[in-house]
Amino acid sequence: MSAVVVYLSPGQGSQRVGMGRDLAATFPVAPRTFEEADERLATGLSRLCFEGPEDELVRTEHAQPAILTASVAAYRVLEETTGLRPAAVSGHSLGEWSALVAAGALTLGDAVAGVRERGRLMQQAVPVGEGAMAAVLGLDAEAVGALCAEAAGGDVVVPANFNGGGQVVVAGHARAVDRFVALAATRGGRAQRLPVSGPFHSPLMAPAADGVARFLRSVEFHPPKIPVVTSVEARPVEAAEELPGFLVRQLTAPVRWEETVRRLAGLGATVAIETGPGRVLSGLARRIAPSLVTVPAGDVPGIERAREALAS
Repeated sequence: MSAVVVYLSPGQGSQRVGMGRDLAATFPVAPRTFEEADERLATGLSRLCFEGPEDELVRTEHAQPAILTASVAAYRVLEETTGLRPAAVSGHSLGEWSALVAAGALTLGDAVAGVRERGRLMQQAVPVGEGAMAAVLGLDAEAVGALCAEAAGGDVVVPANFNGGGQVVVAGHARAVDRFVALAATRGGRAQRLPVSGPFHSPLMAPAADGVARFLRSVEFHPPKIPVVTSVEARPVEAAEELPGFLVRQLTAPVRWEETVRRLAGLGATVAIETGPGRVLSGLARRIAPSLVTVPAGDVPGIERAREALAS
């Protein structure tokens, strides 16, 4: 029986200096992809991806278009070298924009411009130091939700990512997140603040969501050529008119990644290829759906492993 392949696109945090450089040196479609992004943004995004400096690359407004471009480059390399069209695509948070480009629903130019604005708005939504996120292990989703309500104390702290593999991430006001971390330790959980610059996927991102909605009014969406399983509702979306709403809602809604991967497996997926830098989604997918063969494919060795997996 032939493999049923899905592609997963990573979110913020997967960036690294050097990402995409070996793809651009090996496959002609990759440098064309980076040049397309450079031209739309009128910046040296490709140089920032390939050479850094890291302190510039990690800035939200730079990291988001950089990860998206590197992810689309990896997708296009696989598309060109294998001729394969996946059964579905999905992305974790920011990665949903990459998935929409892969599915033909959004142009790369509009996507990189959109996520640069998204990153800028997310950074501005909450003053630095006032928001935070924390990852917790050892507590189920229901317990995390109850603990958030207990820790809030008039502030905001909510589940932000249901990542699977026993990991939930919470986000909100920094003082409320700190109270959550302390309470989790008394309830058998292990929670730790994350090195991020804002309380993403929480109601505190509402100003950013409003700004992204304004930007998207001038963007044309097309019906996806490939089903996109959105992590906002963990279901396939095939109507173009639904897509802007999901990109706005994802800023304040939790990432339902565990449900998303289970939905992909339920659609018959047997191979999940992570098209972009890093391997976080591959690890999560293995824990959520152990029957999936997972392949990180953000560099040349990864592309070769993906091609081998597809040929087997």
